[in-house]
Amino acid sequence: MNTGSDEDKTAETSEGEQPLGSRAPEFIKARRTLHLSWQVGVFIVGLAVVVAGVIMLPLPGPGWLVIFAGMAIWATEFVWAQLVLRWTKRKVTEAAQRALDPEVRRRNLILITTGLVITGVLLGVYLWKFGFVMPWSIAQ
Repeated sequence: MNTGSDEDKTAETSEGEQPLGSRAPEFIKARRTLHLSWQVGVFIVGLAVVVAGVIMLPLPGPGWLVIFAGMAIWATEFVWAQLVLRWTKRKVTEAAQRALDPEVRRRNLILITTGLVITGVLLGVYLWKFGFVMPWSIAQ
């Protein structure tokens, strides 16, 4: 069974990134059954956190944040989760750089301003045509 947590595996890592593999303490990695139990425990805890995040997606709560926290828990032990987190961090950084681009910011500002003007005009037309009437009677 390949759990993807062997220390001798090395992958190309850029500056500042930790090497891939298990981050379990050495005394746990030294014993095969203890290490396997550790991995099962990490998987179950990470799964519980990810499931809680998925439940929070349609409900109130920080769903995506909790899902990424569960992935971070898995990444302490499993190489596949470490690779997914590295890819996610890279994509988020690229998106942040694109969002800070002056052309994109200018375009977004123009779109927001146009949307607010259109909304204001529509609200003004509605109020001019129908007036401002409360849906309930305060006198009662």
